[in-house]
Amino acid sequence: MRGAAGSLVAQPRTVTTPAPVAQRRRERAENFPVALRLLPAELRADLHAIYGVARAIDDLGDEAAGDRLALLDGFDADLQRVWRAEPDPEHPTLRPLVGTVRRHDLPIGPFQALIEANRVDQVRSSYPTWAELRGYCALSAEPVGRLVLLVLDAATPERVALSDDVCTALQLLEHCQDVGEDRRRGRTYLPLADLRAHGVSRTDLDLPVTSYAVRRLLAAEVARAEALLASGPPLVRSLTGAGRWAVAGFVAGGFATVEALRHCDFDVLAAAPRPSRSATVRHAARLVGSRA
Repeated sequence: MRGAAGSLVAQPRTVTTPAPVAQRRRERAENFPVALRLLPAELRADLHAIYGVARAIDDLGDEAAGDRLALLDGFDADLQRVWRAEPDPEHPTLRPLVGTVRRHDLPIGPFQALIEANRVDQVRSSYPTWAELRGYCALSAEPVGRLVLLVLDAATPERVALSDDVCTALQLLEHCQDVGEDRRRGRTYLPLADLRAHGVSRTDLDLPVTSYAVRRLLAAEVARAEALLASGPPLVRSLTGAGRWAVAGFVAGGFATVEALRHCDFDVLAAAPRPSRSATVRHAARLVGSRA
């Protein structure tokens, strides 16, 4: 499929249409800025296009009525049209992706990995070990970082490895924030071995009050995520210009989320804590200005 995308590169350049209002609202709810306003318009359009597709896939896997596996298969088939000259894809979130794929010769693999993660969600509800959850994150989170690096023309093996750590950290932090919501969907993403080690049962995650044992569990998971986020500063320092700011925004969102979780003493069952914009900006400025 990468070859098919390459055949489109020579076509006239077009700037992807702006993200619709509903998508922008979803982006603002994320822990990190999807596309900072200070970035060049074309780069912002590319990041919005990638996010829109990733969000649409997650919505099919989490919220769609009917046979979700069949819906994901249908989206996969429609996605493949992006790498063909015709016919155009039918799903509205896929149409802006066409220009991004043409400009950057993006492969289809990372997008199909995101679809596969949502297929897994339909048949698997828990992960016995951290290694197994990390394997899931390789499908659900790492592809997004790799796509961002490809759009920045910065996807070296060293940067990809650092990005994988950052994206897994962001996914783990989201699992910590959304424990209650995930349980209502019948899923437990935190490793079951970690639950047992902290004396937590799955039903403890259904309660309206976050117990001391659950807080200890979440503190350990957040520490694990923070250790993975340590790959963020060297990744940011390896980049220049707009790319440095773009990636700094993602990493900063992770550090700000760690702060938010600790600030509420890991009380996530009453309400999911979210990072403040000011904390994210502060961390982004620190990351961009760092030289060591």
